[in-house]
Amino acid sequence: MITRLEILDLALARGGRRLFSGLTLNLAAGEACALTGRNGAGKTSLLRAVAGLITPEAGRISFGDTDPADARAQGLHLLGHLDGLKSGRTAREELDFWTRWNGGSGPAAAEAARRLEITPLLDLEIRRLSAGQRRRLALARMLSAPRPLWLLDEPLSPLDSGWRARFGEIMAEHLAGGGLILAAIHDPLPVPAQSVDIRADGVAA
Repeated sequence: MITRLEILDLALARGGRRLFSGLTLNLAAGEACALTGRNGAGKTSLLRAVAGLITPEAGRISFGDTDPADARAQGLHLLGHLDGLKSGRTAREELDFWTRWNGGSGPAAAEAARRLEITPLLDLEIRRLSAGQRRRLALARMLSAPRPLWLLDEPLSPLDSGWRARFGEIMAEHLAGGGLILAAIHDPLPVPAQSVDIRADGVAA
C-alpha cells in the first residue's frame, strides 16, 4: 500500500536534452499535486518516470516503505494524455480486459461503468465513442481496480464542465480514502492541491 511519494533532486532528459533538474516533491496519503509548465517542459515525462517507464538522469523516486517494484506493479494507475484504448474492441471488452489485468473484479467494473454512465455504451466499438466517452471509459478502468496512487496526464481535457465537476467528486473521494494524485495539467484541478511548476529554463521550482 503506497502512503507516500517522495521525489528528491530529480533530473530527467529525453533525446539527449535535459528537461529539468533539481525537482523535489513530497506527497502523502490524502494529498494531490498539480504539475504545471509549458508544453515540452517534462510534465508527462515526470509521470512516466514515477511509473518506472523512464530512468532519471539523477535523483531518487521512492514510495515510502513500499518496494518500488511492488508499488509500480500493484499500487498505481497511469492515465496518459492518450487513453490507450484499442479502437476495434468494444468498450465492454476493453473494460473487462483492463479490469482483469489490474486485478479488479467484475462487480467493480460494473459499478465503475454505472458511475461513469458508460453502461449503455459498453457494446459499442471504441472507434464509435466520443473523446469524452473514451476518457470516461479510461477512468472506469481505474475505478474497477482501485490503487492508491493516480498519475494523471491532463485528465480533464476531453471532459465537458459537468463531467469535470463529477470527476472532481471522484478525485475528492479518492483522496479522502487515503489516495494520492499527481497530475500534469493546463486546467486547474477541481480539488485542493499543491503545485509544482516546471519552468521553461529546465529547472523545477
